[in-house]
Amino acid sequence: MGPRPVVLAHPDAKIVIIGQAPGTKVHASGIPWDDASGKQLRKWLGVTDSQFYNEKKFAIIPMGFCYPGKGKSGDLPPRPECAPQWHKPLFDELKHVELVILIGMYAQNYYLGKQAKNTLTETVANFKDYLPKYLPLPHPSPRNRFWLTKNPWFKVEVLPELRERVKTIK
Repeated sequence: MGPRPVVLAHPDAKIVIIGQAPGTKVHASGIPWDDASGKQLRKWLGVTDSQFYNEKKFAIIPMGFCYPGKGKSGDLPPRPECAPQWHKPLFDELKHVELVILIGMYAQNYYLGKQAKNTLTETVANFKDYLPKYLPLPHPSPRNRFWLTKNPWFKVEVLPELRERVKTIK
C-alpha cells in the first residue's frame, strides 16, 4: 500500500486523540477510526459518529500517519519519523486544546516520556496523574478484550472520567 496520511485537525479542536497508525480499513477509506476499534472508541467516549467527526471538537492525529504494514502478530509499529516531524507543527495550529487522549503505548511513551509508568496498564491505572492535560487509554481494538476483562477497574474508574471530560468540553 502506498502512502495515504489519515489525519483530522481543525484549529478550533478542543480534544486531540493521538492513536497509533491507521489500519488497513482506515487506510482504504481515508477516514480516521473507521473500523471496529473506532466504534469501540466512540462508545468509550460516549459520542455519536457525527460528534466524533466534528473537527471543531476532535482532532485525530496518529503517531504514524500511514498504514505501517503487517507484522507477525498484527500491524507493525507506527513509523518513527512521523510524530517528530509532524506533531509539533500540527499542535502549533491547535490553539484551543483542553484534553489530549493518548491511545496505546506509543502515544503514551512519546507524550508522557519518563512520567509514563513501566507498563500500559500502570499508566492507564494512574490516569489521574496526567490530568487535566492528558488521559491515557489502551487501544480499543477487539484484540484487547482480554486486557479489558483482566482490568475491570478501567470501565468503572477510567471510562466515567473520560466521558465526563468529553461531555463538559464544548
